[in-house]
Amino acid sequence: MRRLVNNPYDVVEEMLEGYTKAFPNHVKLLEDDGRVVVSVKSPIENKVGIIIGGGSGHEPLFLGYVGEGFADAAVVGNINTSPSPEPCYNAVKAVDAGKGCLYMYGNYAGDVMNFDMGAEMAADDGIRVETVLITDDVYSSENIPDRRGVAGDFFVFKAAAAKAAMGADLDEVKAAALKANDNTRSMGVALSSSTLPVTGKTIFEMEDGDMEVGMGIHGEPGVRRTKLAPADEVVDEIMKYVIADLPFESGDEVAILVNSLGATPLMDLHICFRKAAQILEEKGINIYKSFVGPYATSMDMAGMSITLMKVDDELKALVDYPCDTPYCVIK
Repeated sequence: MRRLVNNPYDVVEEMLEGYTKAFPNHVKLLEDDGRVVVSVKSPIENKVGIIIGGGSGHEPLFLGYVGEGFADAAVVGNINTSPSPEPCYNAVKAVDAGKGCLYMYGNYAGDVMNFDMGAEMAADDGIRVETVLITDDVYSSENIPDRRGVAGDFFVFKAAAAKAAMGADLDEVKAAALKANDNTRSMGVALSSSTLPVTGKTIFEMEDGDMEVGMGIHGEPGVRRTKLAPADEVVDEIMKYVIADLPFESGDEVAILVNSLGATPLMDLHICFRKAAQILEEKGINIYKSFVGPYATSMDMAGMSITLMKVDDELKALVDYPCDTPYCVIK
């Protein structure tokens, strides 16, 4: 195993300890719950609380986006595992300022069950909690409500958090999240599995030189497994699925994210971005804002994904809204 860990059963706790020590001006752990990362400024008066979360192993997804103008708290589970209901509830108690809270996370069964229980516990305390599930992964299901959430989480989180920071009420914040989700599509390609620290082994087997188009961030099956193709061919295939699904059309403007799944370097990502930009230009689709880098990973998995969000004036303003977190700064 090519990982730098100590006791593999302590990786999440040690990561969170290191993370909060690295960024003490942005975040802290709850004193009574070491699985909840909160903004040092929470709770913020007259603002809807924004709570995101899910399994660990996808950093900087979730904890990296807690801070000013973005999420108020992230609830952190074990690797690829939903957090339990108690920290979901504790996050609400920590950040609610009287306007209620919004849960946002990828559409996975364990997360749905446990966050729903957290919301029920909060309701018993008279705190209203709404939920938006992110469903951007185009290949995971033909039925959009059944799709899983992948790197598109970032755009949905950003839109809702900005709306909350503007002082909107809970219904308005939820509507912004739903609008962003409805206009966001993603698809990725895996070139290797990630490695689980506890077992020291890969999650699934993949021969060197193979790739799987459409694979999920936990190793869920994709469209097909084949030999690794040149970057332009890989991007062509991904963009074909993504563009057709909304569909994105000539005259549209998009925010684009080319995301590393963990081990793929920036050099490769920019080569992929180059081709994606060429395809969009050929189709008359204008790039409004670009993001390139590791935004939603799967530990040490080699691979990348492409996310497009169709933007209008409202979504542009929400994407552009200033934020200051350890892994996302927009001025």
